Amino acid sequence: MSKRPPPKRARAKQKRLSPDDRRREFVAKATEFFSEEGFGGGTRDLARRLGVTQPLLYRYFPSKDDLIKEVYRTVYLEPLDTGWEKLLTDRSRPIRDRLQEFYNAYTNVIFTRKWLRIYLYSGLKGLDINRWYVGVVRDKILTRIIRECRHEAGLPAQSKPTASELEMAWVFHGGIFYYGVRKYIYESPVLEDKGQMISDALDVFLAGFERVLAAPAAPKPAPVKAVG
Repeated sequence: MSKRPPPKRARAKQKRLSPDDRRREFVAKATEFFSEEGFGGGTRDLARRLGVTQPLLYRYFPSKDDLIKEVYRTVYLEPLDTGWEKLLTDRSRPIRDRLQEFYNAYTNVIFTRKWLRIYLYSGLKGLDINRWYVGVVRDKILTRIIRECRHEAGLPAQSKPTASELEMAWVFHGGIFYYGVRKYIYESPVLEDKGQMISDALDVFLAGFERVLAAPAAPKPAPVKAVG
């Protein structure tokens, strides 16, 4: 028995999608595809998954790289534009309160199976998504956190963090990130109170940061005098 074509009304409804809506639909479905299958498939498989022809997909995204960049923008960059910069730099509030609120909001965005799988897949595939995002985290999040921690300690906010400060911030940030990986990717047991986990991590980070800043610089070794 032959398969009946969809009713005219259904076909008309699909055709009424505006170009912007169609583009958003492609990005949403591509995000699901990449999170489940990774980035190894070609545009033919991707178009089949989206339920469209390959030429139609090319009208919106001339290459798979263009589509990946749009997924990166919508999944990774847009959520960062939510007033977090203002929150992190609001010096009318204690730094600990700001960081607790920020990481509660930040993890609400990234702690999903889809977000984490795309990030890990892109790293394994050697795509630029990871390098781009690491740069964003370093410049827009960790550098600001270091600057605010220095201000809280009564120290001048250096224009550029030291290598040691950045590593401390990465260890702190990476620990919170890996909590999400263990829970949503490995499905391992974790402390279910996410807010408590963030609070505990903050206690360790802020105490360690203050201790490192307060430590006196190691004395330089005395020059060795020549003999003779």
